[in-house]
Amino acid sequence: MTNEPEIKRWSAKRKADLIKQIYRGQTTIPEAARQYDLTQAEIERWLDDAESGMENALKANPKNVAEQYEKQIQDLQSAYGEAMLENRFLKKLRSHLDQDEN
Repeated sequence: MTNEPEIKRWSAKRKADLIKQIYRGQTTIPEAARQYDLTQAEIERWLDDAESGMENALKANPKNVAEQYEKQIQDLQSAYGEAMLENRFLKKLRSHLDQDEN
């Protein structure tokens, strides 16, 4: 027997199984946290993620999670681009105003 620490991997399937147990009343968050050496906050985050996923799955036209993230990335890139253009404009404007004052 070796003294190597046990590697604990929480795959999506394993997390889902634990969340199902909590929803079915087979265990509680504090019990699961103690049993699996997790924090309650960590399990609560998994519950929040599961609930978000359920909402999407129950929509008439569910979106793929990758599609949702891609849309968010596109929106953020667009906002970033707009902010960069505005920043450049303001720098040029300031430069012209500074020249006019001199």
